[in-house]
Order: sequence, then C-alpha cells, then structure tokens
Amino acid sequence: MSVALLDPVARDWRFPRWVSGVAVLLRYAEGQGLAPGDLLAGSGLRVADVAVADREVTADQELSVVRALLRHRGELSPRELGERVGASYHLSSFGIFGFAMLASRTLLDAVNLATRYLDLSFTFALPHAELAGDDVRVVVEGGTLPADVRDFLVARDTAAIAAVLAELLPGLPVRVEAGAGADGRASAVLTFPVAELERPLPQGNPQSVVICESLCADLVTRRRERSGTAQQVRVLIAQELHRGAPAAAVAAGLGLSERTLRRRLAAAGTSYSELLDEVRATLAGELLDSQLTVDDVALRLGYAEASSFIHAHRRWTGRTPRQRTAG
Repeated sequence: MSVALLDPVARDWRFPRWVSGVAVLLRYAEGQGLAPGDLLAGSGLRVADVAVADREVTADQELSVVRALLRHRGELSPRELGERVGASYHLSSFGIFGFAMLASRTLLDAVNLATRYLDLSFTFALPHAELAGDDVRVVVEGGTLPADVRDFLVARDTAAIAAVLAELLPGLPVRVEAGAGADGRASAVLTFPVAELERPLPQGNPQSVVICESLCADLVTRRRERSGTAQQVRVLIAQELHRGAPAAAVAAGLGLSERTLRRRLAAAGTSYSELLDEVRATLAGELLDSQLTVDDVALRLGYAEASSFIHAHRRWTGRTPRQRTAG
C-alpha cells in the first residue's frame, strides 16, 4: 500500500515557489563564505527579493541558484553538497506549514498534513510513502528532475525530510539509503518502524494545528487558483517593479516575445496592464503598513513620480495613501 505525497506530473519549470527555498540556499552558502550576489547572478533575483518572506520566485530561478551553488562546491560531490544543505533545514524553515506539522497530534497526523499541503514545501524531488512489512518507506524519486541538478536535489530533499522527521519526533530511528530508481536515475529511501506513526508528538497542540492548517489551506487554495502564465507573470512583475516592470523584461524572463506574452494573457482573459495594476495594488498596502513614506512606496512600486502612485491608490481604494495610513 502506498500514499503519494506528490503526483508525478510533467513539470513546467516556471511554476511559482516561495522564495524561502532560495533563502535557505543563500544561508548555507554564506556559511561557506560565498556572497549572495554570486549565487543570484543570472537568476533575475536580487538580495532584496530574497529578504521578503512571502515573495514568490519561479522554479527556474531557484534552479539557477542551485546551479550556481554547485559551481562553487569545491571537492564535494553534488550528492554530498545536497546532504549538507538538506541537513540545515528546520521546521521553522517552512513557516506556517512547519508549525502545522509540529503541532500535529501524532507523526501520522503530521505525515498526512504534509501530504495535503506539500505545495508549501521546498521539495523538487517526488517523495511517496509506502508500507513494507513493519516499516514505512519514504521513497524520494528524481526521475523528472533536470540531469545536471538531479543528484543534488534528491540528496537535499532526502536529508531535509530526515531532518524534519528527527525534529518532529526526537530519537526516531530513521535509516537513509541512496540508490537508483527503476529508470536508473537518482533516488533515495528513508525507512522507520510503522509503529512510530502512532507516537504522540512532543509539541502537539490540537488548538494550534487547527489554526495553522486553516492558514495552510488558504495559501494552497490561492496558489492553485492562480496558476498558468498569468501567475508566472505576477511573480516576475513583483521582481521587476524596481525597474518599472516593463513587459519586455517580464516576457524575456519567460522566454517569450512581448507580443506572444500579451497574446497568451489575452487568451487567459487578462492583460499585462491589469496584472501590473493588481501586483502594485497588493504590494502597496503591505509597504504602507511598513511605515515607508509615500515617496518610497511609489519608488518601490516602479512609479516615476509619487503623484502617479497617489492617483492609482485613489483609483484602487477611493482614498489617498495618507488617508489610508491615517485611518
């Protein structure tokens, strides 16, 4: 009997992910004396992008950072580097998703929660859990991953799962074996006794898990509802706002011509200007709440003048930015 943790679907490597996965890579790299800029070069990301916890990036951008880290791995093999990066993960690395697992009643509850909301993890490999006699086997497959990063990602994701299991249930006897899947490509297996699934978690909290899971469900629902080209454009617009988010730059980030991008958005029932307006309106509230001046917010949203931002804010909300902060 097996329980799939992630459906093995064909991947478009421009799908959105939380920037936190990139942040973990940069933290590890900094600990090895590498500058963040060295890893971000060519990804289209800035250090300022990574500092925003709820910012999204594309999988392509994160893979660009992975490739840069691999180029600086020294004498380590990709697998060894992946194991070291994965071991640096903690439940807190996953935000509300991690807290939801930590507050679960038993290990089985935590695994089931992870199954429902794996969208919120940083995994690239395809893990699935299966029962084998008295053991649970978590198989991490790398068959769908790009060949040049496959060994690293399988090792990283396996080590991260092991680190999370150890944090959820200290002393859990987990065995990790690296190997190759049926297709000969990199894979790994984590094994632990099935009886451990029913053990209560030390920090289980029924009240907290209800709240955390509700937040996870909201995040996953919003992400799944906003998919495809339009969502990819939203992600890149947010990253390009400091330069005014020109359509040509965003199109280039997707490997498209500006004309093709506009045609695809029209087919999806939207337009570039509508998405730009939407991203700006969403970020405006967050920036104003952070006590930045109106001039600073206008600059960060890509407006040449504060008056243009004030006019747009009145159109979005019926109020000027100052009236909003005063209210």
